[in-house]
Amino acid sequence: MAKINGNEIRPGYVIEHDGGLWVAVRTNTVKPGKGGAYNQVELKNLINGTKLNERFRSAETVEQIRLDLKDFSFLYEQDDALVFMDTQSYEQLELNKDFVGDRAAFLQDGMMVTVQLYEERPIGISLPDQVTLTITEADPVVKGQTAASSYKPAVLENGIRVLVPPFIGAGERIIVDTNEITYVRRAD
Repeated sequence: MAKINGNEIRPGYVIEHDGGLWVAVRTNTVKPGKGGAYNQVELKNLINGTKLNERFRSAETVEQIRLDLKDFSFLYEQDDALVFMDTQSYEQLELNKDFVGDRAAFLQDGMMVTVQLYEERPIGISLPDQVTLTITEADPVVKGQTAASSYKPAVLENGIRVLVPPFIGAGERIIVDTNEITYVRRAD
């Protein structure tokens, strides 16, 4: 762990503050007319997700935490647990579905994910930005609607609903953004 000054905190940095692990979401350097400059930092707790706004002066120091990133392969779902395998040591890791959140629906057999670890304890997970899925249901096209501005609802094979352009029908494969849960384009 390295000590850094409060004015060196940047978005994405993970720091130890008030006995917890926090990631800097947004920073803003403020130089008031009177007094010294400070760094206004919006922090998000990595364990429970709470947010906090803190002021750090350049004289204050904080511990910058280095997270270990490991690649895991998704194996299967068991009750409320998701089972992953370390691609190097072949050890298995079980994570609660709530830990992954709504994006757990996008997990597919063998999908590679990156797990953020702190002292061998998982604190975050990154899925691929885009996945290819098949549409199981799509509303028919309504005549007279312009293709430029209208989207219609569709249901994917994993049960998630997305809006797609009118020319997309059931049975077609599309690419979906896993962060925004939106249609990107038709799959090749």
